[in-house]
Amino acid sequence: RFLIPVLGRGDTHYPKSTKQRKMGNKPSLEDELINLKMTSKQMASAHKKSLKKHKENLTKVKKAIQQGNKEGAQIYAQNAIREKNQAQNYLRLSSRIDAVAARLETAIRTQQISTAMSGVVQGMGSALKSMDVEKISATMTDFEQQFEDMDVRAGYMEDAMNSSTASATPQEDVDGLIKMVADENNLALGSALDDAGAVGNEAPQAKADEKESQGDDLAARLAALRN
Repeated sequence: RFLIPVLGRGDTHYPKSTKQRKMGNKPSLEDELINLKMTSKQMASAHKKSLKKHKENLTKVKKAIQQGNKEGAQIYAQNAIREKNQAQNYLRLSSRIDAVAARLETAIRTQQISTAMSGVVQGMGSALKSMDVEKISATMTDFEQQFEDMDVRAGYMEDAMNSSTASATPQEDVDGLIKMVADENNLALGSALDDAGAVGNEAPQAKADEKESQGDDLAARLAALRN
């Protein structure tokens, strides 16, 4: 397990939220959001420190090779690989924490905090204070699952609302109402409504009679030209 190095002297101190704490001395959601952002910064700092140690061990590997110290070169190489892996873990987890913090901030602003998510938030404080990468990673996984569940529920509700709206208003009823309002107000339905599928302002038989009349006129004109 990887432990995150604490910045500064003594224990890590988190800034207190300007809002009052709720439920006795339990941290509020705003407090935990600040803790998340602070932990992300510490992760980023730990990432840089591990990269620095990685480079230092590479230099030691080179020096050991030059001195013919095979055993020392192997030890320094192992240290270099370990520091590089730790650096990647710190960077990866820092990115996850940033993403969770952004989603949590949005959820707080829109008041979309579920009961399950509140439970995860309450258990998050101890994980962050432990500076244990595995515990923090597990907590981030729980958070991500809660946000995925929220997205699924939101998508289901949107689909259900769209489906119920479409099924609750048959097209023929819509067309009938439009035609009724047009007739009551002596309005002619335009071509735009015809293209959209609404009832037109002319009956099918009237259109057929008009086409037949146009055909008769054309035949009469052709006959006149022959004469």
